[in-house]
Amino acid sequence: MTDFSRTRALFDLPEGVIYLDGNSLGPMPKAALARAGRTIADEWGQMLIRGWNQAGWMQMPGSLGDRIGRLIGAAPGSTVVGDTLSIKVYQALASALDLNPSRKVVLSDNGNFPSDLYMADGLLKSLGRGLELKVVEPEAVADAIDETVAVVMLTEADYRTGRLHDMKAITAKAHAAGAVMIWDLAHSAGAFPVDLAGSNAEFAVGCTYKYLNGGPGAPAFIYVRPDIQDRVRPALSGWLGHAAPFAFDLDYRPGSGVERMRVGTPPVIQMAVLEASLDIWDGVDMQALRRRSIELSERFIAEVEAGTKDVTLASPRDPNARGSQVSFRFADGYAAMQALIARGIIGDFRAPDIMRFGFCPLYNTDEEVSAAAAALVEIVSTGAWNRPEFLARKAVT
Repeated sequence: MTDFSRTRALFDLPEGVIYLDGNSLGPMPKAALARAGRTIADEWGQMLIRGWNQAGWMQMPGSLGDRIGRLIGAAPGSTVVGDTLSIKVYQALASALDLNPSRKVVLSDNGNFPSDLYMADGLLKSLGRGLELKVVEPEAVADAIDETVAVVMLTEADYRTGRLHDMKAITAKAHAAGAVMIWDLAHSAGAFPVDLAGSNAEFAVGCTYKYLNGGPGAPAFIYVRPDIQDRVRPALSGWLGHAAPFAFDLDYRPGSGVERMRVGTPPVIQMAVLEASLDIWDGVDMQALRRRSIELSERFIAEVEAGTKDVTLASPRDPNARGSQVSFRFADGYAAMQALIARGIIGDFRAPDIMRFGFCPLYNTDEEVSAAAAALVEIVSTGAWNRPEFLARKAVT
C-alpha cells in the first residue's frame, strides 16, 4: 500500500496554498533543486562535454522512457523521452500515416487537446495527398471508425472534463477497421493506471510536466509498439535518431527500435529534474493511486453539490469514466477561479465556462479538498467573484 503522507513530504508545497492544478503543472519535488544543481555544477561545470559519456546524458532519453513506461503499461525499450509533445504528436501521426498509405482520413474528436489538432491539420496540409482531418464529438468516435480511416488519434482523458475514452475498446475497433491508433496520454500518465501493451495501440505520446511533475517545459515522451518499431519511418530524421550519430553520415539511417524516434539534443538539465520526480514514482502503486484519486474527487463533488446549486458538474458522474480531475461549469468561472486563487486555492479555467480541479494523491489531502470545496461554495453563492481584479483576464488561464 502506498503511503501518500510520505510522498506528500517529498514535494516543496508553498505554505498556505492548496494546489489543485497538478493536471496542468505539477509542483516541484524537493529533490529537484539539488538534482538540477548537481547536473549544472558537478556535471556540466566540471565534466564539460565529457558529461555526455561520464554522466550518461546520452542514455537519459531511453532510461527515463523506461521509467515512464512502467506507469503507462509499456514494455521496456518502447518509450523514449525528448522534444515537446507537439513534436511527438507530429512524429507519431506522420509514422502512422506511412503505415496506412492508401487511406485518407485522420479521425479525432473535439475533446482532443487543440494543439494535437493543430499539428495534425498542419501535417496533412503539408503532405498534400488529399488527406482529411475529421473531428467528431467524443461520444461519436466509435461509430465514426470505418474503412476510410487511416489513423485514429485521441487524447485518452478529455482535457476539459476528464472524460475517459475506453482505450482498449476503441483501439480494438480501430484495428478491426484497418486503422492505426495513437493515444495522447498527457492527462493519463501519472493520473491513473494505463495499459498500453494490453491495448495493442501502435503509438502513444504524452508530456511530463503535469501529473509526472517534471517542471515547466519538461520533455515529452513517445511510445512505439515493439513489433513495429523497425518498420516505422521517422518523419523528423534527427541527428540523435540516426543509427550512428557520430559516424556523421550524410545519409540518414534510422536507429534501432524506439531510439529512431529521438530528434534533437536531450534537454539534460530538465531531464535531471524529471529524474528526481520519477524517483518518487518508483514507490507508487498505480492501483492504490487510482483508488485514492477517486476518493478525493468524489469528496469534492459531494461537498460542492451539497453546498450550492449554482455550478454544474461538467465531468462524468461515474468516477470510473473520468480521469483524475473534476470540472464544474459556471457562467463566470474565470472570475470565480481568480477569487479562489486569491485565497490560495489554485485550480484553473478553460473557456468558455469550465473550472478545472486536479486531484493528485501524491500530495493532496482530504482536508485540502474539503477546504477547497467550502471556498468554492462560498465564492459562487455570495458573488465574491464579482470584483474588477477577478474579472480582468490574464494571459494564462
